[in-house]
Amino acid sequence: MAEHGLTSVTMSRVAEQSGIGRATLYKYFPDAQALLAAWHERQIADHLQRLTAIRSRSGTPAERLEAVLEAYAVITHEHPGTEPATLLHQGDQVHRAQRHLLEFLQDLLTEGAHAGEIRDDVPPEELATYCLHALTAGGRLPSKAAVHRLVTVTLAGLRPLH
Repeated sequence: MAEHGLTSVTMSRVAEQSGIGRATLYKYFPDAQALLAAWHERQIADHLQRLTAIRSRSGTPAERLEAVLEAYAVITHEHPGTEPATLLHQGDQVHRAQRHLLEFLQDLLTEGAHAGEIRDDVPPEELATYCLHALTAGGRLPSKAAVHRLVTVTLAGLRPLH
């Protein structure tokens, strides 16, 4: 897929390049689309697991939020909106993952607001949406340094007004 594009993925090619017999492959996946969907779902689950592990670390709510946003921005940068991502990044599992991520960030933002580290004049739901949309731009940035600057700017918008 990375070499030839999404439409080049066939069951024959996957079987050949993975060393798995076609019959075995068909035993688990009815077609290439199902195989790609399963692969993509696993990618999403891995990303959420990575973010959850980062959130579970010790530190203040603001420190944990910064670490999660940094990781999300890097993931977005490493997996930009390419043809495969755009075509696969739809469906129920993606919507569930997006809802989970929004709720996940809302909880962190709420904790931060209660600790006085995050602004409380904007609802956490709106701040979470702001964060995700702002950091999705990381997929179009030329370097990780640019991604880090984007995270810094995003975090500045979350600080309490004094």
